[in-house]
Formats: sequence, C-alpha cells, structure tokens
Amino acid sequence: MSRRKFAKTQLATSLSLILGVSISTPLFAQEQNDSETEVIEVTGIRGSLQEAASVKRYSAGIVDAISAEDIGKFPDTNLAESLQRITGVSISRTNGEGSEVTVRGFAGGNNMITLNGRTMPAAITYGAGSGADGTTRGGNTRSFDFQNLASEAVRAVEVYKTGKANIATGGIGATINIITAKPLDNEGFVATAGVKAVHDTTNRTGDDVTPEASAILSYANDDATWGISVAAIHQERDSGYTGATVNNWNIDYWDDIADPDRMWNNVDANYINAPEQGQLYARPNDIRYAFSNTQRVRDNLQLNLQFAPTESFTASIDYTFAENEIVEQRGEITNWVQTGSLTDTVEFDDSTVKTPIYIAETYPGGVDEGYEQQWREQTNTLDSLGVNFKYMVNNDFTLIFDAHDSEMYSRGTGPRGSGELAVGLGAPIVTSREWFWDTGDLPQYKNVYDDSLRGANNNGMVDAGDVGSSIARIRNASQRSNITQFKLDAEYLLDNGRFDFGIEAREMESRSMQTAGNNIALGNWGVANPGEFGDLIQPFDLPGEFDDFSVMPGGYGFIADARELYTAAEALYPGIPSGTENALSFDDTIQEDTLAAYAQVSLDGELGDMYFSVLTGLRYEETDVTSTSLVGRTYFQWEDNNDINSYVDDSVPPTLASAENSYDYLLPSLDVKLEIREDLIGRFSYSKTIARAGLGSLGVSASNFGGGGGSTLLGATATASASNPGLLPLESSNTDVSLEWYYDPTSYASVGLFQKDVSNFLGSRQVDQTILGIRNPTAGPRALEAYAALEDLGIAVDDTSLYGMMVLLSHPEVFPNGAADYTGTPEQTQQLAETPGWDILANESDPEYVFRTSTPDNNRAAKIYGAEFAVQHFFGETGFGVQANYTIVRGDVGFDNEADPDTSQFALVGLSDTANLVGLYENDKWQARIALNWRDDYLAEVNKGDSNNPRYVEAFTQIDVNVSYNVTENFSVFFEGLNITEENTRSYARNSTQLWYLTQLGARYNLGARYKF
Repeated sequence: MSRRKFAKTQLATSLSLILGVSISTPLFAQEQNDSETEVIEVTGIRGSLQEAASVKRYSAGIVDAISAEDIGKFPDTNLAESLQRITGVSISRTNGEGSEVTVRGFAGGNNMITLNGRTMPAAITYGAGSGADGTTRGGNTRSFDFQNLASEAVRAVEVYKTGKANIATGGIGATINIITAKPLDNEGFVATAGVKAVHDTTNRTGDDVTPEASAILSYANDDATWGISVAAIHQERDSGYTGATVNNWNIDYWDDIADPDRMWNNVDANYINAPEQGQLYARPNDIRYAFSNTQRVRDNLQLNLQFAPTESFTASIDYTFAENEIVEQRGEITNWVQTGSLTDTVEFDDSTVKTPIYIAETYPGGVDEGYEQQWREQTNTLDSLGVNFKYMVNNDFTLIFDAHDSEMYSRGTGPRGSGELAVGLGAPIVTSREWFWDTGDLPQYKNVYDDSLRGANNNGMVDAGDVGSSIARIRNASQRSNITQFKLDAEYLLDNGRFDFGIEAREMESRSMQTAGNNIALGNWGVANPGEFGDLIQPFDLPGEFDDFSVMPGGYGFIADARELYTAAEALYPGIPSGTENALSFDDTIQEDTLAAYAQVSLDGELGDMYFSVLTGLRYEETDVTSTSLVGRTYFQWEDNNDINSYVDDSVPPTLASAENSYDYLLPSLDVKLEIREDLIGRFSYSKTIARAGLGSLGVSASNFGGGGGSTLLGATATASASNPGLLPLESSNTDVSLEWYYDPTSYASVGLFQKDVSNFLGSRQVDQTILGIRNPTAGPRALEAYAALEDLGIAVDDTSLYGMMVLLSHPEVFPNGAADYTGTPEQTQQLAETPGWDILANESDPEYVFRTSTPDNNRAAKIYGAEFAVQHFFGETGFGVQANYTIVRGDVGFDNEADPDTSQFALVGLSDTANLVGLYENDKWQARIALNWRDDYLAEVNKGDSNNPRYVEAFTQIDVNVSYNVTENFSVFFEGLNITEENTRSYARNSTQLWYLTQLGARYNLGARYKF
C-alpha cells in the first residue's frame, strides 16, 4: 500500500526549529520534495494564532501555545494575562495584574516554569509577610511570579499539559516554557522600538501617565555563522486601590451566655435571632478599610549570542536579567470588635454558621479607631546565564549540552532595612460603635466620637490633634533561590521515528528568612499621646474613596508617611530600635540535589490508511533533600485583654536544626496520536508526574505562634505551625483523551477530557504539644490567683478583668490593698492596660504552653477531572475571527463549611471553571481584539486563621480591548484597555457575609507606537 503524503507547511516546519517544541512530527515529511511543501506567509494576529494552532496540531501529547504577533509584539502586556487565554489556564492577580498561574486546578508551585527549557528559580516576598492584607508574602515559595517578566522579549509560550520523559519534573498542572528568540532565527538585521503611555485610573499619587519603552535588535551575518540579539525593556506604572479586609473570623459553638470562654458573654446584651444551643456562630475581629498607592518600575534585559561555524555545530550563550522594584504607601481605618460588658446588641443572620449582620457596642471611657500607616519597598531580581552546544555527529545522531545558573532574589529594600515599616495610629475617642454586615459586598460601620476624652484636643471635631501612636513594627523578609542545571541530550533518528535519551543534574537551594516583627511600643495600645505628630498626619477621606460601594456618612481617615512618623517617634520615644531587628521569625534553607536519566522513543506508521504516531518514555529521578533552620527563643507577653503576643528574644543566639530526606521516582509517559482524517486528530496520553512539597512545609522549625486571643484558663487555644522535612512529592497519574478538527489552516475545534489521580497530597494533622519550652503567662499561679480573687469579689471573669487583676496584684506598691483595690472602672482598666512596663511576661513559674500545632503530612489522595472545549475560527477573508474556550474542573474533596473550627481540613484549592471569548478583526491597516476572560468562584485557601476557615474567591470577569493601526508598513500606533468594565475582587470565609478581602479596581489604558526597522 502506498504511503499517504502530508503537506507540512513551512510554518509548521519552522515551529519545531524556532520554538524547540518537543513534538513528534511525521518524519516522512523529510522525504517530500519542494513541490509538496506548502508555503504560507501569514503575519499579525492571524499569523500568531495559526502558529499556535500548528504547535497544538503537530505536538505529541496535549500542548497549547501563544506566539508573538511580530518581534516585540506579544498579545498581552503581561505573560500571565496571555496565558489565561489558553484553555484550562487561570491566573491570580495582584493589584489588577496577572501574577501566578493555575492550570487545571493546580496553582503556583505545582506548575513548572522553564525559560528556553531550563528550570527557573522562584522567590516571592512582599510586605515582609506581615499579613496586613492579601498581597503580603513571606517567601518559602516555589511559585513563579510572572509580574517580573515583560512580554515584549518573549517569542512564544508553550503549555505542556501532559508529562514527557525529557521534561524536568515539578509540574503536575503543567510545564510552562517561555521561549525567547535567537539571532539565527532571523535573517540579517531586524529591530523594533516601541513606546507606550500608561494611564491607570486607580492612581492617586505619582504620575497620571507613566512611560514604557522597549528596544529589540537582532543581527545575523549573511552566512548565518554568528548572530547577536539584545532586548531591553523599561516599564513604569503608578496605581492604587481602595479595599477592605477582616483580620480574622472566630468560629465557636453557642452555649451558656455567662460562660467566660465564649466570644460574647455579656448576659445583659440583646442577642437577636441568636444561634441554637450548640450551633456554630462567627465573630469578626474587626473591619478595616484600606488605601494603597503603588509605584512599580520593571526593567528587563536579554542578550543572546550564537556561533555556528559549521552546519553541524552551533554554540549559544544567553543572559536574562529582570528587576521589579515596588514602592507602596498603604493605610487603614480599623474598628475592632470588643467583648464582654461592652456589647449592647448582636443580630445574627439565618446562615448555618450564624454570622452577625449587626453589632453595637458602647465604650464609657472611649476606645480608639485605628489608622495604621505602612510603607513598603520591595525589589525582585532575576539573573539567568546559560550556554548551549548542539553538535550533529552525523545526519542521524545529535548531541546537545546545556548548562545554566539562575538566581531569583526577592527582598525588602525599604527604609531601616525593612520590607514593611508600620506605625500604628489611633484616636482614642470613640464612645460607641455599630457595624452593619448585611449592606452588600462591603460591611459598614458608624462611630460616635467625643474628643474631650483621653487627652484629645477637645475642639469638637475629629482631626490630627486627636490622633497619636500605638505600636510600630519594622519587618523584613527575603527569599533567595538558586538553580544550577546541567543536561546532556541525545537524539537519534530511526527509519520511522526517533530515539531520545539524556541525563540531567540539577541543584536547587532556597533560603527564606523573616524578621520577627516584634511590637515596638510608642504610645501603646491605648494611644497615650494624641496630637504628638502635628501636621505629619493629614485628613484623608478614605470611606469616600469607595466609588462602587455605599458607606455610612461621618467616617474619618488620615494619611501619613510612615517613614516620617517613625523618625519623629525616635525623638518622642528615645531608645526605640533604629532599624530592623535581628530576631528572626524563621530562617529556613532547603537544598534539593536531583539526578535524572530518561529515554523516549517516537515511532510513526499507518493503521489502515490512518497515520499514527507514538511517543513513549521513562524518566528516573532521585532527589536528596537537606533542610536547615535557625531557631530563636520565643516568649509570650500579655499586653491587654486579648493582646497576647509572641516575641523572639534577640539576646539569645538562634540554634541550628537540620534534617535530611531522599526519594526516587520512575515516571512513565505515553502519547498516542491518530490522524483519523487528514484534518481530524485523536489523542490519548498517560503519564506520571510529581510536584514537590512547598518549601515552607519542608523546614525543621515551628512558627506562626498565636496566643489564641485570650487566657487558656478561659478556653483560648494557643496555636502554632510546624514543618515536616520528611514530606514526599505529590504524585499524579494523568490520563487525557482529545479530539481535534483542523478544518482550515487557521481554524479548529477541539474537545478533551482529563483526569488526575493524585496521592501524597499535603494534608494537615493537628497535635497538641509543647514546643521549645515556651511558657504560658495566662494560666500560671498568677492567673489562678487573679481568677480566684475575681470570683471572691463576684466580678465576671473575662480576659479584660483577668488581665487587669493580674496586673493589679503584681504591683502592690501602687495597690497596697491587693484585690480589694480592683474596681474595674474604665479609668482603672485603662491604667492597668496602658502603664508602661506593666505587661505580663511569662516566667519560670508559668506552665509550658500547649500549642495546637498544625503539621503538614502526606496523608491525602484526591481526584481531579474535567473537560476542555475550544474553537478558533476565521470567517474567510473578511478579517473577522473568534476564539472561544471553556474548561470544566471538578474534584472529589471539598471544604466542609460546617466543620468543627478546631479541625484542620484538607480540600482541593484552585478548582474553578474558566472561559474565554475573544473577538478579532484584522486587515492591512487595522487590528482589533476584544477579549473576555471569566473565572468562576473557587476555594483559594484552607485552615486560615485560628478557626481553620476557608477563603473563597468570588467569580471574576475581565474585558480587555486592543486596537492598532499600521500607518506604514513599518510604523504602527495602538491603543489598549485593560479591565475596561472596572471589575472588583472579593473573597470570603464560611459564607459570603464573612468578608476576607475586597479590592476596588479600575481600568488601565495604554497608548503607544511601534516602529520596525
């Protein structure tokens, strides 16, 4: 039977060379003569989409791609935002910009990111990991942040959704390969220059219009024996946001009102629609309104050199540099929820976990409204140097050696060695407060103020003269990750296929450290010195910044530069630290040394008159892990009713703890492709892949110590987190089937089904244990004596009274009559809580804290499955086209919102349906695109806070537009609009009333020009 011939386009042929795609192309195409080769010259949007479709069509396994429309012209300004157009890919955003990528429900560190096939290091810290909002990060991540890379220098991005023997492990969701152009890919001299004016509608400070500029040059000599290319990109963006957050949602069971350990225990309060006995209910810690003003400067540089003295040998050296500098000024309005006798009214909703929709409290002596000011500075730097030698031993046998060394370094670079400098401010003049939680997406509050109280300026208005300091913090965090990788690959052509084999050695070392962020007492929690900062504090109508949400009238806000405040505080409070402390919250180093070998064979043939190809391989990897941690001495200090804070003693040198682990895996893969017709392709893929445990779980230290928000005598539970250096990687068995119909060179439709059976998922087990000899100041002999004294006096015992009595009994020089001097008046309560030096420190008579310790463990298995649908169609030669895709993702383990708050849960995070709809138009002069991206709501986090809550992210839709006009063949102008409908983001806990984060976003508009030489 004669062999059916397939006319492979020049475009498809070049893809395997330019993009380096690991595809199993029909090798008999090499036998075709020139008359059988179809030459297609397509550029612009249509050319980019045709190129991406060809990658998908000619690849083995399930591969999607995005290609540049021209040199220096990638479809989106951000790589993550381009990737979200791919079926099955969704992204998370920071300040409205794409940051981390989720593929088929697997987020961040479960996806492998490579640059030209090389494993890239990951490091993310921000805001010193303070937890002040949803953007802060403390390091110990494997997740690559796409905000660091500009898109102009990228040639293409490939997403491998199935495993292959020749691809480095680490991506259960996908391996995402970023490809930069090489000088020998182009003939002669090619260059482009672009400028862009950026207007972010959320900006308050800085410039309303910021610049972006790029220059890309590529040169190859006439004989194509050597070439050089350079890409340089500079981008600035000034932006801001207005948002709201709740620090924590406390969950408990409703029981006896008078029980001292319950969250509301005022028997005289009015409880409307109260929970049933034993029903779960919630209490928020606070509601915080926040503003942010951010300036970002991003610089990228890429240099590529190639030398090909003969047709059989090519040497390449490349260097990539990326630096992202971020400066943020952030401030808050905080209204805390109190407990005990201050409660007037609580009204609950009808949720299964009863949640307050109205709270009212009265403060006879006044309490403060907080206005903390934060200054953040961050620098992220990527350096990557690589060499590659390709030698064709003969026509059938090729050797490729590749080596690279890369570093990603993320650290705070702010004043006083900080990633975040925070100065707490407050006005201690609030006499009553109401919260309204049923007012839509944004909770509201209403305060009554009396500025004749507690040293305020008594001028009948809320102003800077009523505002003083409380607590300051100087925090920093950093992560430095290095990867050194060596690979030797061999390719041997067979009569009807190809045999590949190779070896790899890879060393990854990541060190993450975070300072303890100990509280620095200024005016202390009671705001002892209103008016102390003068005109450094300015009024700022933060509630009025919410354009999309209603707020109660009469709110106040203030803005100040935290740097200036702290400088002034050094004079006001002599002896406070001048810089970031030496005490560390953690200092963890993880080193992984991996050796790997693989072999895979690609064969093709005919089944009847249908062409088929098979790619099958086996990869063996062994990894040695060394975990080390510096462990400091931690102690607790009770500073007021529910303010029980942990500190690290920097006078005691930290000790070194270490542990080792090793594991090995044999990972098979199989890809089968059957061309049912010339335009109809069926695929089946099976593979085993692994993703290594998060770096934060692999240390050998304990962290995140929490006092539980009260005395353990009254039912509070201290908490901590511990690492587990013996964790194994997640292991996934992946099955894919798909059908693809290529009914036109630029049009196709496809449907695919996938399933991932994952074992060794990280769950969490909870252990009640003592740690490092840390003692409990809330339950020792002093606390027991104070408890008994309160009972003898007939005074209700709660955290406020117990703390106050302990302090009183500790100072007989002031209270000579002991417990008889305790009155519990607001004035005495303030005196006991705010007198400097009267905080209660743990001592040797106190028992050791028993921490409910969450420890990660490989104790879970889960199944993820779904379907992907995609269509790309151009309407003949009209210039109009459309892209559409929809992904369904499901899992068999979800979060139980009614679970016991003391129970740590395992659930699959990141699972959500996603969809894209893109309308296109292109002719000789005009190019236009309007793109809608939608992601359904999803579970983003489990076991958040002391009550093991979930964090759900609400569904989000973004619409972007892009229009360009070719003034000449080489010169074009363009307009871009991002999030033009100004959609906002919101997340919540066990029900939608329980807000975690709300961020009011805006549109971003770009106007630019590009010239191609």
